[in-house]
Amino acid sequence: MSLRTRLLTAALAAAVVPSLSAAQPAISDAALASEIEKRTAAITDKVTAWRHDIHQHPELGYQEKRTAALVAAHLKSLGIEVQENVGGIPGVVGILKGGKPGPTVALRADMDALPVTELVDVPFKSTVRTVYNGVETGVMHACGHDMHTAMLMGTAEVLAGLRAKLPGTVKFLFQPAEEVPPRGGAQPMIEAGVMNGVDGVFGLHVGPGPSGAMSYRGGSISASADTWKMIIRGKQGHGAFPSAAVDPIVVSAEIVSALQTIVSRSLDLTAGPAVVTVGAIHGGLRENIIPDSVWMIGTIRTFDPKSRQIVAERMKTLAQNIAEAHGAKAEVDVVLGYGSTINNTGMVTKFAPTLKKVGTPAGVFENKAGTMAG
Repeated sequence: MSLRTRLLTAALAAAVVPSLSAAQPAISDAALASEIEKRTAAITDKVTAWRHDIHQHPELGYQEKRTAALVAAHLKSLGIEVQENVGGIPGVVGILKGGKPGPTVALRADMDALPVTELVDVPFKSTVRTVYNGVETGVMHACGHDMHTAMLMGTAEVLAGLRAKLPGTVKFLFQPAEEVPPRGGAQPMIEAGVMNGVDGVFGLHVGPGPSGAMSYRGGSISASADTWKMIIRGKQGHGAFPSAAVDPIVVSAEIVSALQTIVSRSLDLTAGPAVVTVGAIHGGLRENIIPDSVWMIGTIRTFDPKSRQIVAERMKTLAQNIAEAHGAKAEVDVVLGYGSTINNTGMVTKFAPTLKKVGTPAGVFENKAGTMAG
């Protein structure tokens, strides 16, 4: 079990009891810290094994049947009430009722992987293959959701052992399809009622950086995440006679360059950073044939609601006018996803000391800028 995984498992567990204990203290801070550390250390190998197993068997969004079954079986073994297929998708919810009355705190982890081929040669390397957007590719936990799931499974075991001392209820939310825009798995689970009665929810995300380093932030911590698709329609022709065709590849190249000016020339960046990314572009099949169309897909990340609106509007204006100038047509579809994640400053204030208690020399610090991830 990596240092980071162990630290964050301990942090999740340690954050819950003080939150539940706001109205009715359960056990002293010293006793709590000692008990959590003892229980976390006892399941170190288990959490490592879960993480490796999940990493070796990744599943794309809405397909997490194996992972969901693993989670549900573990929660049931702890005597935790389990709800499966929540929201009509592979969502799993565990409900742990403490031995004393109190509020309800939720802990959330995501379970899905990405269409990425794993290149690192490790014993638990993924060899899963799939077809995504018409292209054969690997499947990999390239975003750390294997760690998220394993850590929350471990946290559930730690807290289940403290059941009698818990004032209130803990909900464990295992969400599928975090990587699937625009609704993902969160909205269907929310609509199914998983947040009913929840007084506060904690989540975390692993990322690259010094092992053991942890950061937190009150207010906006991540950007909104919107998706877009664009189809440039030209006129098919022979590559040797471009004047008889309308080349959508040339038009698309101009559009890709123009999109980069939206952030640098149309937005007030003092209101917050923004990003417009082209994630995929495809057109044509043969070297000497000008295709009739090109499609592109990408993402928009913003913090400021006004900037979010401006980007969508400017994308359409630029693409359509550039295409028209070349005798082509541009169809632009911008789909709004989740907005910026806003952390409750009061809960962050309560949680920060817990992070510092389990911190390492790598440091626990306040993130001043947030992240463009969403």
